[in-house]
Amino acid sequence: MIESQADLDRMFHALSDRSRRGMIDRLGRGPASVTELAAPLAVALPTVMKHLQVLEESGLVLSEKSGRVRTYRLQQDALATVERWVEQRKVRWTTAFDRLDQFLADETEGLPE
Repeated sequence: MIESQADLDRMFHALSDRSRRGMIDRLGRGPASVTELAAPLAVALPTVMKHLQVLEESGLVLSEKSGRVRTYRLQQDALATVERWVEQRKVRWTTAFDRLDQFLADETEGLPE
């Protein structure tokens, strides 16, 4: 469950960047090292580390260090939090559009074509 709006803000901020979304996509296939996550990006390693820090602070990923290798993995259920937030709004929007459709149907009923 979302603890605060600030948590949700951090998640959406983390997902707002194409490179970070690419890292999330890669981690969807399983844990990866910093080197593996940096490979497809045309940026310096310190930049990759900053992106990973944003993802970790958002709660979307976790990291662990074993020796000199830091490995990242998706935080279970983190994306489900974002999905629930979007779904709640989708239900409201769908209900509002259904009411609008009904209103327009009622208003145009009996009008000549």
